[in-house]
Amino acid sequence: MLMIAAVLAASGTHWAILQSFAWTTMLVQNLESKSVREAVVETFDGKHPCRLCKAISTGKKSEKKKEFVASWKQPEFIPSEMAFIFEPPHSFTFLPDLHVTWHELGHKPLLPPPRVG
Repeated sequence: MLMIAAVLAASGTHWAILQSFAWTTMLVQNLESKSVREAVVETFDGKHPCRLCKAISTGKKSEKKKEFVASWKQPEFIPSEMAFIFEPPHSFTFLPDLHVTWHELGHKPLLPPPRVG
C-alpha cells in the first residue's frame, strides 16, 4: 500500500484527487441555488474557481519538476586490431543415444498429471 501511495504521489495523482474533491464540493454547493445545467457549467467552466481550486493551482505551480536531461555517451567498441572468431572444437563425439522408458526408471510419478478441464 505504501508503494502504491508513493507512486501515486510521485506521478501527481494527489492533485487529481484533490481537484475531483473540489469539483464535487463546488457542484453540490452550486446545485443548492441553481439548476443542474447552470451548476455543471459554473463548476467546470474555470471562470468561477473556489478557494480549494485556487490552492490546488498554486500548489501545482509551486511544485518543482525535475527536467530529464539525456546524457549520451559515445558507444565503446572493441578495438579494430582485436577480433573475436568462433572456432569449432578440435574433437567432437556424439553421446550415446539413450532410449529409457518410464518402466525402466523403477518408480511412478508421485502425482497424476494435471488435467485441462
